[in-house]
Amino acid sequence: MATPPDHPAQVTAQLRAELADRLAERVDADVRWTVREGWGDVAPRRDGGADALLDDLARRRIDDHWDIAVCLTDLPLHADRMPLVAQTSAQRRAALVSLPALGLRQFPAVRAVVPDLVDRILTDASDQRVPPVDREPAEPAGRITAVHRVDGGGDAGELRYVASRLTGPVRLLTGMVRANRPGRALLGLSKLLVGAFGTAAFALTTNTIWKIGDALGPLRLTVIMLLGLTALVAWLIIAHDLWEKPDAHTPPELTRLFNWGTTITLALATAVSYLVLFAGTALAAALLIDASVLEQTLQRPTHATDYLTLAWIISSLATVGGAIGSGLEDEEAVRAAAYGYHPEPDGWQDETDR
Repeated sequence: MATPPDHPAQVTAQLRAELADRLAERVDADVRWTVREGWGDVAPRRDGGADALLDDLARRRIDDHWDIAVCLTDLPLHADRMPLVAQTSAQRRAALVSLPALGLRQFPAVRAVVPDLVDRILTDASDQRVPPVDREPAEPAGRITAVHRVDGGGDAGELRYVASRLTGPVRLLTGMVRANRPGRALLGLSKLLVGAFGTAAFALTTNTIWKIGDALGPLRLTVIMLLGLTALVAWLIIAHDLWEKPDAHTPPELTRLFNWGTTITLALATAVSYLVLFAGTALAAALLIDASVLEQTLQRPTHATDYLTLAWIISSLATVGGAIGSGLEDEEAVRAAAYGYHPEPDGWQDETDR
């Protein structure tokens, strides 16, 4: 199996231990299956198509003397303007799976469809080492909802599995965010949280902020919060040059998908950061500000909701301090949130070749 590093490599590492047994169970128990994993010496192509990737995979299979090659990629692929889930080529003796097109439950989906793809390749190639069985091979399309099979449009023995036009784009985008791992982006923005907490701590000591928060209604507080989060995401994208632009290697439709994946990933990470900041600020306000002091400032009886309102306005304002702190983040940690970002080609070598 050929997989790029990062998310596809993690999926493959989890799958490898059981794949041989599943191939024996689903394809042929009389064959001794050996599963190897690795990746090529160049980053995957970013043209949105599968044929070039399959050509690269076929050359890799021949060079490494593999019988069958299956590539897992985190690139979104398309066929006739529909999200491409998988493609098999009997002539190349190779198959390609686009992890984002599988949606959120990528590992169980890969575990289910890879043996079916291998079975289909061997059947269409009339492989002599694995005698054909007297049955139609299982179809990956039957294991993933809203996916159907179409002819590959190329040589005989090429099949494509595409997602529905209606639900496919949504599942593709959610799968891209899943592959981009928002949790990693959250951990990579640690200095952002430090800066935001510093701003919040200062604001807690300013009773003018208390009065402003009390005067604002829920609607205006919500607008301020959304504006702060939007500004923070925009600042992260601009300051760290995360916005993809179309070029000779990346078509506009793929660029849009990359930018959506990056934006949603950062939005989720900053939203979780905001919740952490809100909880910490509310706790600090309850511990540091006595109710009598708050009553004297607001000139009315106070309730627990007043502390939450105070934490709300302070957390929204502190996102500005978080934006300043994000400028101190490690460049690689922030750029990891960009969907189109990958290491330089020399980072794609097999571990056994290093």
